[in-house]
Amino acid sequence: MEQTVRQAAQLAKAASMGMATTSGEQRNAALHAMAQALRDNTAGIVAANDADMEAARAKGTPAPLLDRLMLDAGRIEGMASALEDLAALPEPLGVVQQERTLDSGVRLQRVSVPMGVVAMVYEARPNVTADAAGICVKTGNACILRGGSLAIHSCLAIADVLHAAAVSAGLPENCIIPVRTTDRSATDELLTMRGLVDLLIPRGGAGLIQHCIDNATVPVIETGVGNCHVYVHAPADIDMALNIVMNAKTQRPGVCNAIESLLVDREIAPELLAAVLPALHGAGVVIHGDEAAQAAGAAAGVPIIPATEEDWATEYLDLEIAVKAVDGVDEAIAHINRYGTNHSECIVTSDEDAAERFLAQVDASSVYWNASTRFTDGGEFGLGAEIGISTQKLHARGPFALEALCSYKYLLRGDGQVRG
Repeated sequence: MEQTVRQAAQLAKAASMGMATTSGEQRNAALHAMAQALRDNTAGIVAANDADMEAARAKGTPAPLLDRLMLDAGRIEGMASALEDLAALPEPLGVVQQERTLDSGVRLQRVSVPMGVVAMVYEARPNVTADAAGICVKTGNACILRGGSLAIHSCLAIADVLHAAAVSAGLPENCIIPVRTTDRSATDELLTMRGLVDLLIPRGGAGLIQHCIDNATVPVIETGVGNCHVYVHAPADIDMALNIVMNAKTQRPGVCNAIESLLVDREIAPELLAAVLPALHGAGVVIHGDEAAQAAGAAAGVPIIPATEEDWATEYLDLEIAVKAVDGVDEAIAHINRYGTNHSECIVTSDEDAAERFLAQVDASSVYWNASTRFTDGGEFGLGAEIGISTQKLHARGPFALEALCSYKYLLRGDGQVRG
């Protein structure tokens, strides 16, 4: 197995040399071919996904994870359309970022170039296979795709279709390589392949991401764990707050930009929670609450589980939420900065000063005023297909795509200069 993974990385490294010399026209043509190949092979991909879904149900996989895993014709069309959207984006390579003539007369340019080999390690989201492969193709990188065991048939079916289409369109052989083993040691191999893997991006649960951060000797972009909050500050429009909370919690609870906690100013807690708690309960949300939330729940006839310290730090990824009353914006900011994961946070208020303080002081990659955290997404941000949401500060932060998979080099042109 070790040799197989290393061979894959060696093949990808060789392919990356060829990818770096492809033209934007070649890579865009490959993206269109990959999109059409997904459409042409929809039935086979769905059949592979059916096998994964059957095995996942047999294991008792929670409904939100099943939703992430499931593919149908509509989702495959979405993957194909995302590849075409990528092709329509501006060329990311060869962009002159700086240009000047040095005192020596040497002409300097800083231009964007591919990273080289990008390894993606991800779990039960087979659509990541297409997003990652497409973004790597657009940016001239070779990619290694290591999908999780829960989605292995789906990921391999998609990767094989995309690889064949990319090569048929003229891109180097091995520009897209899936890891075919489900052995977890394959991930550990990729984490330590300095000189072969130029960048590793994990997408999945907290355990996977932390394991990669703790054990990698190659550069890693930390992504995605989302203990996100909505904070309702007095004064706030109750109807607006209700709509935002319900969208951020229930529209798709198994994704990283869904909220896991609701904070509310104590002075408006009775009024707000009288509206929000029954709505959440009616949508099937299990509610964990502090004493204020428990009192509001009793008044509204809504069962509330007493919240523990653990609840404030939990990413449920399900129809569950923690609810807490706070004494103003400073306590809300302190709570979020203690328990949040630097992902997406929201304040609902009509007080501009409080909103601006929240926007400035909350430490997260995306901070909202009067809008749902569900907008934290590469497509919604106009980035095209998204390869991840970074919760770190160096290199990439928030939803990232093309720019984060490019590096740069200095090109210097002279006519015989030497340094004295």
